[in-house]
Amino acid sequence: MTHLHQPAATLTVIVVTYSPGPHLDTFLNSLATATTGPYDVLMVDNGSTDGAPEAAAAAGSARLLRTGANVGYGGGLNRGVADASGSWLVLANPDIRWMPGALDELLDATDRWPAAGALGPAIRTEDGQLYPSARALPSLGRGIGHALVGWWWPANPWTAAYRRERGTPAEGTAGWLSGSCLLVRREAFDAVGGFDESYFMFMEDLDLCERLGVAGWQSVYVPSAVVEHAGGHSWHHRPTRMLFHHHRGVYRYLSRRYRGPAYAPLRLVLAVGLAGRFLLSLLVHRLGHGAAPTRSADVLTPVASPSTLALRSAGEAASHSASGSTVDLGSSTARPPTSPGVLAPSATNVPADQDREV
Repeated sequence: MTHLHQPAATLTVIVVTYSPGPHLDTFLNSLATATTGPYDVLMVDNGSTDGAPEAAAAAGSARLLRTGANVGYGGGLNRGVADASGSWLVLANPDIRWMPGALDELLDATDRWPAAGALGPAIRTEDGQLYPSARALPSLGRGIGHALVGWWWPANPWTAAYRRERGTPAEGTAGWLSGSCLLVRREAFDAVGGFDESYFMFMEDLDLCERLGVAGWQSVYVPSAVVEHAGGHSWHHRPTRMLFHHHRGVYRYLSRRYRGPAYAPLRLVLAVGLAGRFLLSLLVHRLGHGAAPTRSADVLTPVASPSTLALRSAGEAASHSASGSTVDLGSSTARPPTSPGVLAPSATNVPADQDREV
């Protein structure tokens, strides 16, 4: 059955791989139950050595595009988009498991949000927590509070406000969405020039969503679409490198926010603060992982269309249970911030369980 929104070849799923192991098969198999419509899959490989992308390509599950070097997550996605034909693009990590009907839920939301440039699902962790994947653009006050106490007091008011972790998840606009799984309008992506490749990993999703907002597009959180993210498969054996790129990305974002001679003292404080936090995070692993999620994925309320429910039933019978995988859409009350604000010098924008290909 062809999905209402997607005639042939208008949806391209782009996944960046870096020795993804068995995660890739899980991604591809679960994707088949995520939508009733046609799609093509493009694997952009940043130098895998485990043979998983080649095996998937040989099986006809996806097309393989080799970058020839490790060009980072945003760089890999940019190359994939350049080679894609779809007017809608799914940009994803390979350690995503789609709940049945999740992609159709995202596609259905495009009708409700004609100005959406990016749409993101609810992301649950493997241990059943709801990852805060839709956030406000960071402000100075929230950033300071989040950075100072978030790693040991995850439920603090600054982190909760920044990560929007209060109340029942509802469909609506967000400042930015997790880049681990996004549905992106090709027109909007091209209009802002895609990902900034100076972010090797981390912060490229915040930067993209912020530029989409400046250009007049919306970033929309759709918690009726649910995926599960394993996280960290590409860097778990190299945590120091991950932490380095995380802190480097935060500084790059902030230093661009505060350009010019007048902000030179602030940039110095940011550089010193982030360098200190990086060194401390090497000793205090909990600090490096940032604030843990504070809500169970059970807060998601199962409500879906008949076609999506049928997909979920088929998917659940074939593989895993998707219990608690959707939510009541409710009314959209979120509004994009009028000012992007800043992060604190030691803010952790993306916790260590957020995967990026390195």
